[in-house]
Amino acid sequence: MRALIDRYLDAYNHIDVDAMLATMHSEVIFENYTAGVLSVRTVGAYELRHLAESSRYLFSARHQTITRYSEVDGVAHAQIHFQGTFAVDLPNGIRAGQSIALDGRSEYRERDGLLIYIADYSD
Repeated sequence: MRALIDRYLDAYNHIDVDAMLATMHSEVIFENYTAGVLSVRTVGAYELRHLAESSRYLFSARHQTITRYSEVDGVAHAQIHFQGTFAVDLPNGIRAGQSIALDGRSEYRERDGLLIYIADYSD
């Protein structure tokens, strides 16, 4: 599963939505949790494509790096370091060109050689 996750992250880092989705099962579920609260959930590749396409313009550059990785009972767990540079001004006062760095974790599951579940967690 690690090679599949690495392909997904490489596509994510290159802001290549088609390559990202090439690693996804058609029934993929994506969830994002911030401070323990579910903030985004998509069901299916179509919904995930819509989210990825609509958010790809937020960053001029972004990079997720796995800092620790393990697999237990078919579930992969990765500690992630994220760095990004905003491409646009946001309503909350963040300006284009500002950078962000944060640590989080992700959980992945696989079905039929593709990612069926991704959950990202940050504080």
